[in-house]
Amino acid sequence: MRLRPLDLVVGACGIGLLWYAVVGCGGGGSRTVVLASPTLTPGATNPDVTQATIGSTICVHGWTATVRPPASYTSELKLRQLREYGLGGPPSAYQEDHLISLELGGSPTDPRNLWPEPYPRASAVDRIENELNAAVCSGKLTLADARREEAALKHAHG
Repeated sequence: MRLRPLDLVVGACGIGLLWYAVVGCGGGGSRTVVLASPTLTPGATNPDVTQATIGSTICVHGWTATVRPPASYTSELKLRQLREYGLGGPPSAYQEDHLISLELGGSPTDPRNLWPEPYPRASAVDRIENELNAAVCSGKLTLADARREEAALKHAHG
């Protein structure tokens, strides 16, 4: 069986995602593991971002800043979702994160695409989101495949 370069890239991304999920971002200590609920947070995409438009959207440096929702919106949503998820502790212990990241064309404001992700896990996942964006923008991974990998990671490993 002959492997194509894309097969190797997808496999490497999968191994990398699994490694991050198992090892986390280091630093030791106890961590709260919160999985994105497939019911409460199934994900939602930005209709302006498609495979055909990535060159003028997610692959443009700084584009996510043009669609990122204001903190006033995400802070209020975080309080509501902390209750829905049954989570305690201070809101500052969580980042209101996009299940499908803005880097992959996730909906900026749809509550189905946002959830309270605890720190420090949120910081480690940010790195994965950037890596997936780079793979999409370089043509090593399709937008659809990257979105599936990201959603699977957050539903299965937080």
